[in-house]
Amino acid sequence: MRLVFECVECGGHYLPPEGMVYPDGPASPVWCTACQRAKHAAGVREDPLLARVALAAARAALARRAAEPAELAARPDVRPSRPPLSRRARSGPGGVRSKLG
Repeated sequence: MRLVFECVECGGHYLPPEGMVYPDGPASPVWCTACQRAKHAAGVREDPLLARVALAAARAALARRAAEPAELAARPDVRPSRPPLSRRARSGPGGVRSKLG
């Protein structure tokens, strides 16, 4: 399973490479690729403490997801084993024919 991050700048979710390295440089656990390019162009550096917190949160969410049990199997369609006891259920065509004959 891979780590999914949320961009601090735009709020979008992104899935960086497993090695956290893009072909043109390191991946950021704080910013998506678009925001990372914009921040680097503006000369803003990533806060190392914020990056560590983002990595720890993503790893904790991944561990929590792995520890959850698989979805429970759906209950099969089970019909009642005996006919209904109401009077209305017996008043159908079958009940009328038996009284006539």
